[in-house]
Amino acid sequence: MSRNGLWIVAAGVAGFVAAITYWVIALALAESHKAEMVSPERVTSFIHAVIDANRANYTQNVVDKLHNQGVVEALEHWKEEKGLPLPAQFLLESGRLVAQKDMKLSFRLASLTPIYVWNGPNSEFERRGLEVVMKAPEKPFTGFYQQAGVRYFQGIYADRAVSESCVSCHNAHVNSPRRDYKLNDIMGGVIVTIPISEAP
Repeated sequence: MSRNGLWIVAAGVAGFVAAITYWVIALALAESHKAEMVSPERVTSFIHAVIDANRANYTQNVVDKLHNQGVVEALEHWKEEKGLPLPAQFLLESGRLVAQKDMKLSFRLASLTPIYVWNGPNSEFERRGLEVVMKAPEKPFTGFYQQAGVRYFQGIYADRAVSESCVSCHNAHVNSPRRDYKLNDIMGGVIVTIPISEAP
């Protein structure tokens, strides 16, 4: 990969993490001013909007651009083969980096027909949410749950096949349980989880 390509990817990841951090700080500030508190529904919508915009930006201005210029390809095994992460992998890798900050904030892609089992739903709530957004993608599926003494709010947003790379990867992958995706099909969901209260 060229230095320009690496710099674009690094800048994209840094901007992505900075934007997510901004919304987490906004939530903390709202928590300290109860009268002005932002609802968890709005916070997860803000975070999802940033995730969605950054993945679209990465797809159009990094992956597609460098592919069209013949500089570097987006590959599933991007670390071993010195390629770019696929757009879905870019989102998952960004989520992994955010999780390392130990803020109890998380986001990831999940599907009822994942290529890898670990990208399936982690709970009955997530399974139900993915089923709902598959049928009614215009509205997120949201709710609260508690784990290890911490109360969380979770928003599940429909994830569409917005580029040909999404469709071709899933339709051609040897592990894929579904091979008939088309552009703009709902492939799964983006799951955003935020803490509402800390453990005692």
